[in-house]
Amino acid sequence: MPNKGKKIARIKDIAALAEVSPGTVDRVIHNRGKVSEQARERVLKSMKELNYEPNIMARALVSTGEYRIAALIPDPSNDEYWVAPNRGVDQAAEEMRQYGVVVDKYLFHQEDAQSFRESATRISDMSYNGILVAPMFYRESLSFLNRWSKEGIPFNLFNTHIPDYQPVSYVGQDSYQSGVLAGKLLHYGCEKGILVVAHIDKEVSNLTHLIRKEQGFIDYFGENNDSGRIKIVRIEINDWEDKETCQKNLDALFEKYSDIRGFFVTNSRSYILGDYFNLRSLNGIKLVGYDLLSRNLSLLNSGTIDFLINQNPQGQGYLGVTMLVDHLVFKKEVEPIKYLPLDVVTKENVQYYI
Repeated sequence: MPNKGKKIARIKDIAALAEVSPGTVDRVIHNRGKVSEQARERVLKSMKELNYEPNIMARALVSTGEYRIAALIPDPSNDEYWVAPNRGVDQAAEEMRQYGVVVDKYLFHQEDAQSFRESATRISDMSYNGILVAPMFYRESLSFLNRWSKEGIPFNLFNTHIPDYQPVSYVGQDSYQSGVLAGKLLHYGCEKGILVVAHIDKEVSNLTHLIRKEQGFIDYFGENNDSGRIKIVRIEINDWEDKETCQKNLDALFEKYSDIRGFFVTNSRSYILGDYFNLRSLNGIKLVGYDLLSRNLSLLNSGTIDFLINQNPQGQGYLGVTMLVDHLVFKKEVEPIKYLPLDVVTKENVQYYI
């Protein structure tokens, strides 16, 4: 998680140490209202002990206005993956409140481009100081990023990188490199046969982060398949919610290709393949995917999934907000690209990630 360096003291930290209310600390900071001399001394002592930096905090706290940030993020009730990014946004919002920052969340359905457009339009019609967005839909995102750029509204991207309109920062993984990593993981123990790139999503052509992962995977074997003994097959599974149809299509895939050795699932739905493997009693097929969802973890621990690449979704949401605050409130230079580590999780080390 973030904050690995020096931790900035918060008002509630000072209040707890001084054994006073946060309101008392606020009055001491701003030298307003009535505060007993004894309480004032305790607050000042606590500020010193916690290395409180009033010159930095004053930039936000003495302002008469608020900094309002909109977070445009998928609804976690529709997909477990988005629980963690939402939690990260909430955590950052709570910590940044003391700086006069208010974060409003606008949720959209991650499989419904119209839902994204409607939420983005509502944000655009408001007067926000900054915007955090997960630009899931490439084509729909461009018009809004263009509008915000022209209007001078700073915005951060997370989960999916679209550099065309120069966001303040992108927070997430290097999608291309994670595809390369997936290729290397599947290459272990798979010297020949067929490896399948499986996109389990709708409108894959509009989801640039999935395409980048696929390209990284293909390029890895382009450089590491001199003998030509490995063949890459690409599939799109957009009917995974219809179990019967999904199973029939996978049955047809295995009937067509008798030498499938492994699958790379480009998003968090590895469990779709894992459940199918168990249903059909398929053994010895490697499976690499993403994210520590409960269904993925169960299959990882049972050995059905071999590797999960952790994308640190909570950190993406958290840093997406805090880096925007650094830019807006503290006038700091922030990294234009904040790549998070590519953590390879197995059943042997998973306990350290959950």
